[in-house]
Amino acid sequence: MLLSLKDLKGFTLGATDGDIGEVIDFYFDDEAWVIRYFIVDTGTWLSRRRVLISPQAIASLDWRARRLSLAITQDQVKNSPEIDTDQPVSRQHEMQHLGYYGYPYYWGGAGLWPTGAYAGAGGFGLPGGESGSRQVEEESARAERALHEDDDPHLRSCEAVVGYHIKATDGDVGHVESFLINQDTWAIQYLVINTSNWWVGHHVLIAPEWVDDVRWFDKTLSVDLDCASIKSSPAYESTAQLNREREQHLYDHHGRSGYWVNEAFIERVET
Repeated sequence: MLLSLKDLKGFTLGATDGDIGEVIDFYFDDEAWVIRYFIVDTGTWLSRRRVLISPQAIASLDWRARRLSLAITQDQVKNSPEIDTDQPVSRQHEMQHLGYYGYPYYWGGAGLWPTGAYAGAGGFGLPGGESGSRQVEEESARAERALHEDDDPHLRSCEAVVGYHIKATDGDVGHVESFLINQDTWAIQYLVINTSNWWVGHHVLIAPEWVDDVRWFDKTLSVDLDCASIKSSPAYESTAQLNREREQHLYDHHGRSGYWVNEAFIERVET
């Protein structure tokens, strides 16, 4: 199932023993295009402190109640390492944060998440378990070698990227309005592009693998598609109407293979 990050903002996050706050933003990994953390405003409960919550903590999602239930306690959140979300999050801070919860590090591996961290459609593995601790130990040596990346952790705010201009191979075509997320893996599956400022158009979808370059300093994303193909791309209306048939039509329109083909191949290799 695909979820809109615009709709996920404002969701309540509940620990096993009480609520901890509301989602106000997300950090994504600009190399893998995966949501790595929810940025949560804890309100008066923790003097409006903002905390990071990994998708690995999610136990269940209740769309109607606009609620994400977590497999951690309020005390775990309260005593977690403090991170200034207004500043770039270093790899050192990530190691402290993930190590505190007993999660394996996500970098340095071949998949979107470490082996065993992802538990399938039902969510991620629970923190603090025996397998999580063992994976932390196994990953620690690799993570230490990655410390040179401290100054460039590849984490970006989704909220900050909203509004970025999209440059096709032959001109401007629109701007980023939202993101669609794969609920099973928390990968960014599509960028929702608003084309109305460039022509009397509509919303269209662009997959991250079609992005050639991101210019953070002037807030633009370059894609390897031309204006005509984007302009004639199937219109996007809502996640409720976006089924596999419509996705196939989108990929066929651009002459690309669907992401689900690669996922099926990886699954066969791993089994």
